[in-house]
Amino acid sequence: MSIATQTLDGVYGRSAAGVRARLERASGAGWEPVSEGETDIDGNVKEWTDEFMERGLYRLVLATDHYFAGLGMTTSYPEVTVMFRMHDERMPYHVQVVLAPHSYSTCFGVRG
Repeated sequence: MSIATQTLDGVYGRSAAGVRARLERASGAGWEPVSEGETDIDGNVKEWTDEFMERGLYRLVLATDHYFAGLGMTTSYPEVTVMFRMHDERMPYHVQVVLAPHSYSTCFGVRG
């Protein structure tokens, strides 16, 4: 099982490059870090697509304050967290997040 993520800029209608991202997995003690990265020119964190991940509850944390500050904007959401469950170890999953300074939307599914 792997996770692909894509971050899009809802202001300019393009991929959001340079967004700091962190992937964490739920444990009995809270949240354990799995991996960190930064979105590339296509808005993806490529390193995560080849990592094996177990079934369980995960969360993707995006540093939107840093991203929008680099564009000269302020944001209402300095950090966006998307929590999701990976059900099947054989399936590749995909999380897509569209960011704007005062809103965001997300979609989760299986990559085909």
